[in-house]
Amino acid sequence: MKAKLVDLLENIIVELKLPKVPVIIEIPKQKEHGDFSSNIAMQLAGKAGKKPLEIANDIIKNLTTNSSDLISSAKIAGPGFININIKKEYLVNQLKDILTEDVNFGRLSIGNGKKALIEFVSANPTGPLTVGHGRGAILGDVISNILIWNGYSIEREYYYNNAGKQMKRLGLSVKYRYFELLGEKHDFPEDGYEGKYIIDIAQKLIEEKGSTLLESQDLSLFIKIAEKSIFKDIKNTLEKININFDNYFNEQSLYDSGALELVLKKLENKNLIYKKDGATWFRASKLGREHDKVFIKSTGEPTYRLPDIAYHKNKFERGYDYIVDILGADHMDAYPDVLAAIEQLGYNSKKVSVLIHQFVTLTKSGELIKMSTRKAQYITLDELIQEVGIDVVRYFFIMRGMNSHLNFDIKLAKDESDENPVFYLQYAHARLCNILKHAKSMNYKFNINADLLQLSLNSEIQIIKKLLEFPIIIHKAHDTLEPQNIANYLYELASQFHRYYAKERIITDNLELSTARLVLVEALQIVIYNGLSILGINAPKKM
Repeated sequence: MKAKLVDLLENIIVELKLPKVPVIIEIPKQKEHGDFSSNIAMQLAGKAGKKPLEIANDIIKNLTTNSSDLISSAKIAGPGFININIKKEYLVNQLKDILTEDVNFGRLSIGNGKKALIEFVSANPTGPLTVGHGRGAILGDVISNILIWNGYSIEREYYYNNAGKQMKRLGLSVKYRYFELLGEKHDFPEDGYEGKYIIDIAQKLIEEKGSTLLESQDLSLFIKIAEKSIFKDIKNTLEKININFDNYFNEQSLYDSGALELVLKKLENKNLIYKKDGATWFRASKLGREHDKVFIKSTGEPTYRLPDIAYHKNKFERGYDYIVDILGADHMDAYPDVLAAIEQLGYNSKKVSVLIHQFVTLTKSGELIKMSTRKAQYITLDELIQEVGIDVVRYFFIMRGMNSHLNFDIKLAKDESDENPVFYLQYAHARLCNILKHAKSMNYKFNINADLLQLSLNSEIQIIKKLLEFPIIIHKAHDTLEPQNIANYLYELASQFHRYYAKERIITDNLELSTARLVLVEALQIVIYNGLSILGINAPKKM
């Protein structure tokens, strides 16, 4: 419907011989401003050399004359806004489109088959996934679904590093526990990993190797066994929340292939690399950044920026049209340097969307749960899933904007009442399914060609308007890559339905009215199901 209005206004602009500008149509926050509103007259005023009110008047005359099947009224508001009301008959008949499109209602073709790569989680295999990783995991998966619904061909990718100081520290931690379990005492490594999972890995090593490694000086065996065990657990956790990756990309491959040296050479040719105090620096200040940044420390160890640049170069070389990086707040400072370098390597950084999500805190009965990965003071994602369930975990991680700090309230998450938004949404879907099942048992024949003008209550019209917003919400989710817009929309839709159901009977003595209301119920069920599927949340038929 919105697309039809945009086409209509674009044609009117051509007919009135006005300059071509993007047509923007919004849904007003206040109902008295109509079903849709546009500032097109004000956009055109400067280019056309006319007053906004004059242009608005000309557009409205054309609208009301040439679109009598669609528009019931169009009025000017303020300095030149055009507020438009849609005819009730047109609105109610749009329900047929929802039923016809069914599970495809809301799907758009914006991406037109373009290849998109979404990188998320990307935790190194040094320990189990925690609730902090969980937010990025769910965001990445839902954003992947959003892009699919907008017509992209997507791949999910997990990027990890199994080399460097962290892995050495992991190996030393396992080695210490191995020796300890065999009765040998040594000093625990500084900043070693203290979680129970380290003891479990060491115990498994004893079961496989016995005490044969007590004399070994080879740390790599301890590292490899730990990595294999931890990565298996990571993948199992991700599978529990229905996340599967198409690609696992190992950072070490960039070192082995010479990709880092190639990046340095190309940037050096542009006079963007220099040596200082034994370190290799990137001349970021030349590209508008506040400070130059170290690429290789004086110890010879690269900082995160250099392999990240090589990794993004690799992404472009693989031919993706669109790249999405979902990163934690600790990457806030580094990613602009990566994008600046990518531009200098000849790639279009505008094809990359970097999404930064803020940290997560857990509360239980009002008490903050303190977390530290290295000190093993944390709740794993596995433990959170076990305590509150998959659907709750997925919804709670995307119900707030990623730029906001997230407080995960475990008490609320476990609540099976209307206070819990997941329960509230799923109950709406189950109730809709139950109504349709009940109607079928009473031999009501479902009729898509029912007299939908029977849906005359204001509450019914408002629900229909909300249903028809769904494709707009999917489009907006594409533009913003913010899943909470879909979660909020579904919650509002469920609220409208619950209020309506509390006041009105669906199946009445009036056959025509009942049949029309069943069409409305079917449309509601379709949209809530589709929305929940994008969020990766189960849509139960009964509760």
